[in-house]
Amino acid sequence: MQIRPLTGGLGAEIIDADIRRSDDFEGVFAAFKQYSVIVMREQQITPEDHIRFAERFGVINVNRFFQPIDGYPQIASVLKEATQTEAVGEMWHTDQSYDEAPAMGSILHAIEVPDVGGDTMFASMGMAYEALSPKFKEMIVGLKAWHSSRHGFGMAAADAESSQDGRIGNAHLATQDNLHPVVIRHPLTGRKGLYVNPDFTTHIEGLSASESAALLEFLYEHCKQPEFQCRVRWKAGDVTMWDNQATWHKAINDYPGSRRFMHRITVEGRGLEAA
Repeated sequence: MQIRPLTGGLGAEIIDADIRRSDDFEGVFAAFKQYSVIVMREQQITPEDHIRFAERFGVINVNRFFQPIDGYPQIASVLKEATQTEAVGEMWHTDQSYDEAPAMGSILHAIEVPDVGGDTMFASMGMAYEALSPKFKEMIVGLKAWHSSRHGFGMAAADAESSQDGRIGNAHLATQDNLHPVVIRHPLTGRKGLYVNPDFTTHIEGLSASESAALLEFLYEHCKQPEFQCRVRWKAGDVTMWDNQATWHKAINDYPGSRRFMHRITVEGRGLEAA
């Protein structure tokens, strides 16, 4: 098994690993903890293999909103047809931060990808936190922020193309509102990191609307710096897993007229601890 870092601080490509082999899991898990984003190339797997790999990390979360793969409710379909214009997940976000116990990891298997484009971007929330000044860290360390599924998956999103064409559904189930620390201590590594994101964070508890908006906007712009990022360029068969409690991600929608189809499994996490 060869591990090739994607950047100086985030992400790694794993060569010669097979997610079906239990003997490879210890090395894969160690790379996941160290790099937060791991890309395993050229995996020849079935949906059953995908599920078994995910279950080694924890309990699978059955997604409320994404269309499932036929016969596999554990696997969500992440699809953009050649005729569709909107990709799901174009805004920077962290999967299911609106849950009381947010998702730990997501595992995406590339079934069909464009010849060019359709990459996924990731950003390290540990690196973003560590780059803040000591005084700013003192200011935010005790804050908490609200996260909600309502505006992303509820009736407010009913006019979105992905809702209209059925890729996203069950708007009536978008009732999750939960409060999490702005700075968390990662449950696997102990590393401090930011835990807010532009898609699901609504406001910071105890601040006025204008104060909350200003602080969140600063944090969002700070976290988008390229020094904290890595980019995954997909090939069919690739499996990428990322740590939702350590990163943001976003889909790049730059492949008009091409189809992109992925299978995604999300692994449940646990309640977050304030740093």
